[in-house]
Amino acid sequence: MIPFISNYSFLSLVISFEKHNISNERGSESRTEFSFSFFIYKNIIELLMDFKTTAVDLKQMATMLVSAYPLKANAKNWRQKPLLVTARSDDRLKILLKIAFHEHLFPWDLRPSIKTAIVFFIPFIRELIEQNSGGKFPGRNRGLAYESTNKLIGVLSEAIKNCLEEEGALSALTPVIHNFNPVKLVAGWSHKHLAYISGLGLFSINAQLITPAGCAGRLGSLVTEVDPGNNFMVEHRELCLHKASQNCLKCIGRCPVGATGEDGIDRHHCFARLKVNINHTKDLAGPEETTHVCGKCVVNLPCSIDPLGQQT
Repeated sequence: MIPFISNYSFLSLVISFEKHNISNERGSESRTEFSFSFFIYKNIIELLMDFKTTAVDLKQMATMLVSAYPLKANAKNWRQKPLLVTARSDDRLKILLKIAFHEHLFPWDLRPSIKTAIVFFIPFIRELIEQNSGGKFPGRNRGLAYESTNKLIGVLSEAIKNCLEEEGALSALTPVIHNFNPVKLVAGWSHKHLAYISGLGLFSINAQLITPAGCAGRLGSLVTEVDPGNNFMVEHRELCLHKASQNCLKCIGRCPVGATGEDGIDRHHCFARLKVNINHTKDLAGPEETTHVCGKCVVNLPCSIDPLGQQT
């Protein structure tokens, strides 16, 4: 029997995973096999029994949920321990209009009472990164990991939102993917730029975000009335070797179609390639049409996994 914990129902958390898995298993039976280890189950219970709206508890919750996902038996977990930061919603974020998109939303646009942005990064494991290093097209595992991690980001965001609301703090979710202007190909809510301002990472020369856990992974974010303060991970030290005045520029040559350069990324060239990948690559048959996946520009690089360990 699944217990009712404090004023937060663990059952609702498990059901959110269960509904997610059932609804996305096309052609499968309408059931989900769970593979919680006792250790993970026990620790989630203990955390929720004494949950506080602090950055530390938010990080612990994210770590536990990512460790517990996927719940389907025998499924491969392609993800490492997530990184999470919080940043106060203040005038500092107005730079989004300059560095991201002139119509970019602010946290207070989603809800006027918002005080904080929560931004997290889920890095992929080395095995997946190495699998995607060869050839000009992404492999099947990269496509499946991209798709399942995007779904996990939605589940994780919803779980954090629900837990905070049980503590009396309203929150607002943001789209995981495909919230961009279809003509200009710029996002109305950029997880990447918000992560940069919030101190989760710094930009590389090819416009990718490098975190202390590397650049190969997925980003997510939500906003809330809770105010745990600014909890930056990176502020000043460059994580890109080229920007740190060391010889590199390996990322420039990684794109199969030359969409990246020292001036950043050609969005239209990049997006055209993503559509080619999903529509003309047999290895990617099966994932949804919106699985625009590549990732070649973030693999086989000094900053792919451990950027700080590569600097001299």
